[in-house]
Amino acid sequence: MAANRFVASLSNIYRLGIKELRSLVADKVLLVLIIWAFSGGIYVASTATSTELHNAPVAVVDEDQSPLSRRLVDALYPPYFKLPQQMALNQMDAVMDKGLYSFTLIIPAHFQSDLVAGRQPEVQLNIDATNMSQSFIGASYIQSIASAEITEFLTGKRDSTALPIQLVTRVRFNPNLNGKWFGGVMEVISNVTMLTIILVGAALIREREHGTIEHLLVMPLAPVEIMLAKIWANGLAVLLGVIFAMTVVLQLVLKIPIAGSVTLFVGAAALYLFAAASIGIYLGTLARSMPQLGLLIILTIIPLQLLSGGVTPRESMPELVQHLMLAAPTTYFVRLAQAILYRGAGLGEVWFDMLCMLGVGSVFFVAALRRFRSSVTQTQV
Repeated sequence: MAANRFVASLSNIYRLGIKELRSLVADKVLLVLIIWAFSGGIYVASTATSTELHNAPVAVVDEDQSPLSRRLVDALYPPYFKLPQQMALNQMDAVMDKGLYSFTLIIPAHFQSDLVAGRQPEVQLNIDATNMSQSFIGASYIQSIASAEITEFLTGKRDSTALPIQLVTRVRFNPNLNGKWFGGVMEVISNVTMLTIILVGAALIREREHGTIEHLLVMPLAPVEIMLAKIWANGLAVLLGVIFAMTVVLQLVLKIPIAGSVTLFVGAAALYLFAAASIGIYLGTLARSMPQLGLLIILTIIPLQLLSGGVTPRESMPELVQHLMLAAPTTYFVRLAQAILYRGAGLGEVWFDMLCMLGVGSVFFVAALRRFRSSVTQTQV
């Protein structure tokens, strides 16, 4: 009897999941959203946003017109900077106020002669700090370039410092410090969180708004069967998108090397889908309409994405935030995804994060099940 009941329950979950997939295919807007999120969205996010300096507009006020000043200007070349534009000193404030240039370099008169005479002339660098990341990186680039050129002009060597030790830098996992490698993978992880919560939560709200939840209630179905059907069906759609993004968009189109096992990552993503879908169902039981669900999703997704370690390292956050985010499955998923895809970690290194992620997801599933049962009772009444 128990075996027959279990088989019947599995059959119900399977058939309800097929219904969910048909509803998803019929919803063209959501279907286009999924396709875009795991194809063009990842490509745009990876290539359009850059964490390094690229084609920064720079202007130069050269009042010295000496070989050294021209040497400094010629050292600012693509791809880090656009070709420097010469201008007069009285034009500088106007172009900076209009945001035409990120950097303006002012080289004073008699710069080379004062430098040779040991009088330490000052070079002024004006920065438009509207774009904080670019201004910070660009300032350090210009300072390093100017120091190297001046040192070579005076001593004939690029570096005049003589340290008692030789510092050898080795960059692992991303030797060229290519921000596209990081941005593309993190965009996949962010889209998994966003789409899973949206799809599962919207599926539940759609049942309530269309009145089909009443049809399900008159059938011999348990709330846990309805929940599991929504989880596996919508999770399957997201998982297929993840596989396409990892194999086609990241590796074939963007040429991003994957250090670890894609299969292991997909398996971890399947566990995470269970946790994220449980959050989506819980939000769906709290909301009474699509607008309410949208507001709840905004309040949920933004902290999950910003505080899970995918944007800012967790070590840079306050300790209280670090401890609080241990209650979110996204924290463990981001950590194990980075370990697998960047550092080539295997199951032996990430099994604990997978177990913690599954445990946190189970807590959210139980909470969502209780809320779903109470909402079903209210609907029946």
